[in-house]
Amino acid sequence: MATESIVSLVPSITELLYDLGLSVEVTGITKFCIHPDEWFRTKTRIGGTKNVAIEKVKALQPTLIIANKEENVKAQVEALEQIAPVHVTDVSNLEEALIMIETIGQLVHKQARAASMVHAIRHSFLELEQFRTSASYPTTRACYLIWRQPYMTVGSDTMIHDLMQRCGWINVFGYQTRYPEIDVEQIKQSGCELLLLSSEPYPFQQKHIDELQQELPGTKIRLVDGEIFSWYGSRLQHAPAYLRNLIQNTIA
Repeated sequence: MATESIVSLVPSITELLYDLGLSVEVTGITKFCIHPDEWFRTKTRIGGTKNVAIEKVKALQPTLIIANKEENVKAQVEALEQIAPVHVTDVSNLEEALIMIETIGQLVHKQARAASMVHAIRHSFLELEQFRTSASYPTTRACYLIWRQPYMTVGSDTMIHDLMQRCGWINVFGYQTRYPEIDVEQIKQSGCELLLLSSEPYPFQQKHIDELQQELPGTKIRLVDGEIFSWYGSRLQHAPAYLRNLIQNTIA
């Protein structure tokens, strides 16, 4: 049987493939697949998530290409389907992420490892829920920013929204979908008590906290790890512990 050649067009799934033990099988990744660093330095990079170098992918003679409905361009995915089977993922909450991990496990013949990972993630999130409910933390109205100039937040059909809810936070823009543009005045009017500034895709820093705090003096503002909130692969193994600490930090 010939060795499989897997190309991943999705950073969080690239990390998942690594954790499933596919060091030989994975041959191509994007320039945004920064985890693990070993692969980022040694694997063939086939462009970005939005501008895949089709000929580079073809040269790798892939047996499977893994894409994502949101992160990759439909026309490019259709072009890649002429080269090899393409599995398109679509994840907008934790449950869909766990199903995706199991499905990928089946596709790459790592069912047992994927099932074990899913079991561990489920257990850790159950522990997070038990911690949050037993501590009786107050419900908090929160806003999560992913971008600046213009400010962009998250709607209800996103992984980030789902994880916010699991922290006991009400997403003040949860009545919207995807990633709507907003301004500071809308944040003020929303009654936001906790403003979360993500490390990605826009790299918010302390200076942005200082800037926003002047306009939102009564709002708690925290920098948060964007990969924890939006990477829906094996990084979810680390999410509950991080979120528990974040909950405690926002209460202080």
